[in-house]
Amino acid sequence: MVWRKSVCAGLAGAMLAGLGPVAPVAAREVVPFAESATPGSVVISVSQRRLYLVNGDGTAIRYPVAVGKPGKQWFGATAIDGKYVQPAWSPPREVKRDNPRLPNVIAGGSPHNPMGAAAMTLSGGEYAIHGTNRPSSVGTYASYGCIRMYNQDVVDLYDRVSVGTRVYMTR
Repeated sequence: MVWRKSVCAGLAGAMLAGLGPVAPVAAREVVPFAESATPGSVVISVSQRRLYLVNGDGTAIRYPVAVGKPGKQWFGATAIDGKYVQPAWSPPREVKRDNPRLPNVIAGGSPHNPMGAAAMTLSGGEYAIHGTNRPSSVGTYASYGCIRMYNQDVVDLYDRVSVGTRVYMTR
């Protein structure tokens, strides 16, 4: 995959200026969170199609997400190993095999780029937590294993996590 490193600080304020509102039912929210997880870690529930950023006070910020299609899902622990703003995207081999007409690289910022406003790559594979230019896919089983978020939510999460943040994918 092709990723472009971020050199921006305070990405949320700069990026949100051009993004429209999210419907209240689809918006991120602070919710009770009783599972044992380290404060600051990310827990993704595939069955709920939700991502939780653990606050450590018995709450978490809950974001709606799209997750992997059946057969494309993965489970376990990993960490964020890179953060990128409007990354270019190169389709992984499996995606290219299924969609041979895709170009080898789609420039960052292109409306055809599936990475959206930002991406956080995950160690150990070709997966990322990223925005999407197909917001209707959020809340569904849509990807090849990546986690898709509304662009305004990925920007919010991007500013709250760092390289090394632990990520847990659960059923």
